[in-house]
Amino acid sequence: MTQQERQARSRAEILQAALAEFSVRDFDQVSTEGICARHGISKGMMYHYYAGKDALFLLCVEDTFTALRQYVEQEAAKLPAQSAAERIKHYFLLRERFFQAHPERTRIFENAMLRPPEHLREQIQALRAPLRRLNEELLHDVIRSMRLRPGLRWEQVIRYLESAEPVFRSVALRYQADRQAQDLHTMLAAAEEVLDMALFGIFCPDTPGGPSGTAP
Repeated sequence: MTQQERQARSRAEILQAALAEFSVRDFDQVSTEGICARHGISKGMMYHYYAGKDALFLLCVEDTFTALRQYVEQEAAKLPAQSAAERIKHYFLLRERFFQAHPERTRIFENAMLRPPEHLREQIQALRAPLRRLNEELLHDVIRSMRLRPGLRWEQVIRYLESAEPVFRSVALRYQADRQAQDLHTMLAAAEEVLDMALFGIFCPDTPGGPSGTAP
């Protein structure tokens, strides 16, 4: 084995150890000592490649963003021709399929997007830039073909959908929390219901005198 191959293997071992830790613990609960002790990695090797916990967390965040971007990019290209609203729904549901297939990535993504360490916030946003560009390209392509509500601009809608994306999974999980099944089918059904309300609203603006639905 060449030195370059040994280095690549060592980096891969460290990445897998860091992913295992940050996937089950929040940032403040992880330490480099714990990673080394629990995964049989020498401190010397760890610090030879990475400066410490911040670098390891950013490594995991970048790896997660990259994996998600590649998945969405590949799967979005396979989506059949549909209405713009259906394309947006399926675009969001692709993310749910990714996190269902890779649950170990969920906590890393949510901690990076919803609870980032303040001193790493700027670096996390820089790492997210390629994923954000993909979001903008795909959403821009879809939204330009939609008839928006009077007074809205497509730039606003893209910003809204992009802002909703990091918290969407948490909302969908809470929405279906009281349902018995927690499998992929149930999760995707709940996510679709949430998206339907997010895209088309919940009240009819034409109904005078209050809501038109029947209270439970």
